[in-house]
Amino acid sequence: MLRSGVALATIVASVLLLGATATPTPAPVPDDPADPVRAAEYWLDGARIRDAWQTTRGDGVTIAVIDTGIGKVPGVFDEAVVGGTDVSGTGTPDGRTPVGAIDGNHGSWVASLAAGRGAADGKGMIGVAPEADLLSISVGFGAAAAVPFTEQVAKAMRWAVDHGADIINLSFTTNTLDWDRSWDDAFLYAFEHDVVVVVAAGNRGSGTNIIGAPATIPGVLTVGGVDQTGTASIEASTQGITIGIAAPSEGLRGVSADGTVVPWSGTSGAAPIVAGIAALIRSAHPEMDAANVINRIIKTAITVPGMGKLPDPLYGYGLVDAEAAVTGDVATVSENPMGDLAEWVRLYRRAETVPQPEPTAAPVEVPPLPDADAPTEAGSPLLPSADSLRYGTLPLIALTVPGILIGLGVTAAARRIRSARARTPHS
Repeated sequence: MLRSGVALATIVASVLLLGATATPTPAPVPDDPADPVRAAEYWLDGARIRDAWQTTRGDGVTIAVIDTGIGKVPGVFDEAVVGGTDVSGTGTPDGRTPVGAIDGNHGSWVASLAAGRGAADGKGMIGVAPEADLLSISVGFGAAAAVPFTEQVAKAMRWAVDHGADIINLSFTTNTLDWDRSWDDAFLYAFEHDVVVVVAAGNRGSGTNIIGAPATIPGVLTVGGVDQTGTASIEASTQGITIGIAAPSEGLRGVSADGTVVPWSGTSGAAPIVAGIAALIRSAHPEMDAANVINRIIKTAITVPGMGKLPDPLYGYGLVDAEAAVTGDVATVSENPMGDLAEWVRLYRRAETVPQPEPTAAPVEVPPLPDADAPTEAGSPLLPSADSLRYGTLPLIALTVPGILIGLGVTAAARRIRSARARTPHS
């Protein structure tokens, strides 16, 4: 299903790139490539999934789908779903009732791509790992939930780990680089229990211009999207340095909760394709830890012409190749190539977790104040008190009497002078 207007040379090159001209081989599962639905699943050949089926089909591996719930579709999910729960507060205890009027089918679409069983006659939708088991953990977005979303995700991660998940698929984004602190412990819990966590990068077409959490959490395998020619999708993907691998995200098919097969696009579909491939690897190599499963996927990826420094912001390490990831000779690693969340927490949550030192300075001793003067008895305001005599009347007398005496002396002297002048004759 190539987009119109693609030149013949581009079509031929893309077919060769994605491996669509595979030599006919015995079908490892009931598979009728002529069936219209099965034929529309171009990624089965493009990502060499049919070739990987010659080795494994995902038996013995459990994929947890943390999404809006996996519908009860006979023949597609009934045998695949082995457990579930609801963390939204609005679903049913088994996690199988679709949550949300708008996104209710989303979880079923995701699950059908990862591990849909397909019909016994080889027709209809089939998943990448058709013999893997599924856990259905229903979450709600926005008004479809009675529980805060961050709390839902943290609880869902722990439930998935505690109930045997080998792989967890998260086909949603928060449109923000950072994440709630509760996710630190939840994702560390998954990593410490050797679980592969696969996350969608998000889509420009739905308003995600940058990769957001949980795709930014160190240690997860973030999946970007490509179209049918292996070219980075413009609408059905986004870009960023945390992308680890690229997988088909356009012209996808999914089984709805009512059993109908519908077309859809987005990295929400690219992620479960990679989650299914991770299940094939874990089934073929049950002794392999999560870090090496992720390493196999990125080290066997098909490079795309024009890719820059790895990981490339559009393709990560390249296009996913299921056959090479399952059977290739890949050196063992001791660390998760997608990062170490524990180290990130140590570096960036350090200021919040280190206890503040207790004050060591001794309190200052302040000497007691002297006792207040005893109150005096109240007297008549018309009679002088000891203080008024001491500070008012006596000083006033001391200053006034000499002044009066001086004034009288001056007056008497002046009179004598006038009398003498009067008696003296004028010349």
